[in-house]
Amino acid sequence: MKKKYLPINISMHERRCLVVGGGKVAVRKIDNLIDYGADITVIAEEADDKIKYYRDRGLVKLEERSYIKNDATAFGLVIAACDDEAVNKQVYDDCHNVGIPVNVVDNPPLCDFIFPATIRRHHLSVAVSTDGTAPFLASHLKIILDTIFPEHWEKIADYAAYFRDELKRRFPGNKLRQEACIDRFLNADWKEILKEKDGGQIEDLVIEMLETTDHDQD
Repeated sequence: MKKKYLPINISMHERRCLVVGGGKVAVRKIDNLIDYGADITVIAEEADDKIKYYRDRGLVKLEERSYIKNDATAFGLVIAACDDEAVNKQVYDDCHNVGIPVNVVDNPPLCDFIFPATIRRHHLSVAVSTDGTAPFLASHLKIILDTIFPEHWEKIADYAAYFRDELKRRFPGNKLRQEACIDRFLNADWKEILKEKDGGQIEDLVIEMLETTDHDQD
């Protein structure tokens, strides 16, 4: 029976993560972890120059040696990206025995978690996955999502975060008024707003969306 994966967002900020392997595949996984502020250790007999570059700048810790049984048990999340399948299996067993989430690259049966194809626009993330069964399809859908959510969505997401904070501050517990304000935000022509207005004008407009009107009243 193939695994099904629960879509879940988890903070990686300062989470201790281990990557076993030092090749190009490991680099791609490290790139992902760095983007999310993880505390990364790499164990590899030989490391790609990019990994050494990251080490020299304090972005990863690099131990240039072979993996030793139970190395993984000191970490909160582990990725095995080694060319040696026996090592990958050892990493998986070490993690599985103590309940540490592990991903063995390109080996779905040995993955507790997988990396979806993701586009990120600051606070906005959109991800698609095929549960590891057809990653090429997920990659294709990522290209489509890139066209659906172009770069200006980053600014929309920023304004939405500010809007939500103000909404909760101004109208705590008032669901009807909050919903009326949210409708204004969502129904605005954001593409045109971002094209025609500068930052100060947009902030003023966002505040207007929070102003009380008759149909908002209790």
